[in-house]
Amino acid sequence: MMKFLRTHLAWKVFLSYVLVVLVGAIILITAASLSVPAAFERHMASMNEIMNNANAMDNNQQMQSELFSQYTTAVYEAVTYAALAALIAAILASFFISRQVVTPMLHMMSLSQRIAEGEYQERLALPGGQQADQTDELGQLALRFNQMADKLEKTETMRRQLIGDVTHELRTPLTAVKGYLEGLMDGVLPADPETYEQIHSEIDRLQRLVNDLQELSRVEAGAFQLNLAPVPPERLIERIQSTLGRQFEDKNIQLVTDVEPGLPNLFVDKDRIIQVLTNLVGNALQYTPNGGKVSISVRREKSEILFAVKDTGIGISTEQLTFIFNRFYRTDKSRNRASGGSGIGLTIAKALVQAHQGKIWAKSNGEGEGSTFSFLIPLPK
Repeated sequence: MMKFLRTHLAWKVFLSYVLVVLVGAIILITAASLSVPAAFERHMASMNEIMNNANAMDNNQQMQSELFSQYTTAVYEAVTYAALAALIAAILASFFISRQVVTPMLHMMSLSQRIAEGEYQERLALPGGQQADQTDELGQLALRFNQMADKLEKTETMRRQLIGDVTHELRTPLTAVKGYLEGLMDGVLPADPETYEQIHSEIDRLQRLVNDLQELSRVEAGAFQLNLAPVPPERLIERIQSTLGRQFEDKNIQLVTDVEPGLPNLFVDKDRIIQVLTNLVGNALQYTPNGGKVSISVRREKSEILFAVKDTGIGISTEQLTFIFNRFYRTDKSRNRASGGSGIGLTIAKALVQAHQGKIWAKSNGEGEGSTFSFLIPLPK
């Protein structure tokens, strides 16, 4: 029962009031017990004086009135002293108890203001150190506040990194175009179709980057509509085979498909899922050497359909797997956009899978050991 009471802030506030009342009552009783004897002695002294002065029967009524007055005065005096002592004790107890609740709140308000001003490194001290009491609601509030601050700091870091990455990606083709144009102006480069073709290639690369960034912005913001419809999983694989089959033949890479028979229809946006598969299979084709093998498998996993693209390519190190779905992240830092794309295809694929309430991940035994990209799409209920 006590554990239940400790887990709720409302009960804590209630118990704090009860504690204040108990402290006041204890002080009241204690003060009364200390003041009553003195008041009683004064009352008895007054009573003896009245008894000594009572010479006649007609003074009995006056004596009783005087005794009652002295008794009432003694009681009021004792209660007054006790009530004052209890009030002071209750005020002090309320002050110290309220500080346990109010102080963390005021600190949180101050930190939230600094975070709002851009100081994302600020954190709230957890009650009891880093191991916050999981049954303490104030400790949980501090923990959630710090988690929010962590996410805001990471978001700000990613924003700055994104600006730097975009700047770098745009600078490369723009520098190349500027160099070609300056060469033409200075007469260093000949004004022949080959030169113009190189310029067109760089501009085309720049256009693809802009399109990729636009697509990334739309999918991450959820600013697109899924055209959901029943689609047989094998139909998706057939589309990939027909689209990329010739490229596999040209590179002498074996493309193998394994689709479990009798799979139920998926309720998905066909074009978006094909976009995900095209990205995964295209990456496998890109990073698998000639004579290699890429396998696409589809099977049912309880209430979901699992798609897996496995290759015998360059593989991914364990450290890189954590960042493989980040914007502009490339496993090979030396490659450029011409050979490796914009580095945001997997980010887009992840956003599209999550838009279908699915999840995507990558596995690899290390560099040179190939890799497997998988994603799950839930079946309609």
